[in-house]
Amino acid sequence: MLRMQLLPARLIKPRAIPSRPASSALLSSSSPAAGATTTLEDVAANRKGLAKVVLKKGKTQVFKNGNPMVYSGAVDRIIGRPPPKTGDAVLVADGSERPIGWGMYNSVSMFCVRLMQLEEEAARDPSYALNMEKLLEARLDAAVDLRQSMGLPSDDTNVYRLVNSEGDRLSGLIVDVFGDVAVIASSAAWIEKYKQEIEFLVGRVRNVNHIKWRPSIDILKEEGLEISYQGDPGSSSCPGRVKVMENGICYLISLEGQKTGFYADQRESRRLISSISRDRRVLDVCCYSGGFALNAAFGGAKNVIGIDSSSPALELAKENIQLNKLDPGRISFLREDATEFMKGATARNESWDVVILDPPKLAPRRKVLQSASGMYRTLNSLAMQITKRGGLLMTCSCSGAMTQSGLFLRGAASMAGRRITVLRQAGVACDHPIDPSYPEGAYLTNFLLRVL
Repeated sequence: MLRMQLLPARLIKPRAIPSRPASSALLSSSSPAAGATTTLEDVAANRKGLAKVVLKKGKTQVFKNGNPMVYSGAVDRIIGRPPPKTGDAVLVADGSERPIGWGMYNSVSMFCVRLMQLEEEAARDPSYALNMEKLLEARLDAAVDLRQSMGLPSDDTNVYRLVNSEGDRLSGLIVDVFGDVAVIASSAAWIEKYKQEIEFLVGRVRNVNHIKWRPSIDILKEEGLEISYQGDPGSSSCPGRVKVMENGICYLISLEGQKTGFYADQRESRRLISSISRDRRVLDVCCYSGGFALNAAFGGAKNVIGIDSSSPALELAKENIQLNKLDPGRISFLREDATEFMKGATARNESWDVVILDPPKLAPRRKVLQSASGMYRTLNSLAMQITKRGGLLMTCSCSGAMTQSGLFLRGAASMAGRRITVLRQAGVACDHPIDPSYPEGAYLTNFLLRVL
């Protein structure tokens, strides 16, 4: 059984986090005394040149409530000379200039501050107030403890999310663990600044022997960083592919694949598909490396077909059949366009007992929401038409800008000339925590429908 630990008492190696030069460090020369009631204002008094971002009237409460993304339109003024630079720690204050928290500043992003700690938290425990290195260690510590409490990793699952951005209060940072490899996805300028510290801490998680750094190039451009990703020199010892296990099923993962390489957010929904597939014909649309299809086959499906337009993904899916010693006569994968395949199946009056529709993100931004909504509606309508009457359709959307709803799906059902009932509505797996103060983090919707 795999275990994770961080020090103190949880990190394996006793070495300290690499320190930064004094000229650029955000650390104080001495730690606050134990039990002191020091507030951010008191701590800031010892910080020369620390800027203060003052919010507009009426814009404070949403951030005091926990939303970490301080957008530029909420800012009234910035106090400090010279002005803060991207990656600097800053105070965030209400209209009376009283601090409500502190965070990491960005001079060009639409989110000018990502809040890291609120005033009341600093008052309760000032030990890492305005100290990013200590805060990183504390948040990673908490993330490890949370996954352990959720039973991850386990004897039958060694692929999971260790850090889920805002859900683990490290906005912009994703860490997925695949066996002994940790993939770190960076989508904020402050993360690039603290790359060394993050790699050090993640590298001390038990059983993590390799680290792969994957910057989100397009998002980082919006953060003001021009990064030409040609592979991380520090990832040279990292394998290109890795074998992992989820719910007792083995997968080959390409670390150069989509996102971080695997969609651990659908773990619990894949398990459900395994439980409802016995003796049924199953179709997995947009199957990627075959997650839902493999679970259907393990669950005793009579026949399983997975379709996807990506050749590299399908190569992995086919290798996963062999890896799990499944009967290739009972499960197969085809390279097809999802829309064209479903139109063809409709024309042939072909249908399946269980259909899974898990398309890629079609609405990465709100500006394409209208066109994406039309595409989702069309895909769902086609999927309903090829689901046998009385059969089951699991339909998913991973576009944070668009959340599927029962009303939206009813419209798709009307297009298909079908009626639907909702059997289950779900989201991400439990290792993907969501902060209710930041509802944008609830990017995944998963509906199990009965199609009539």
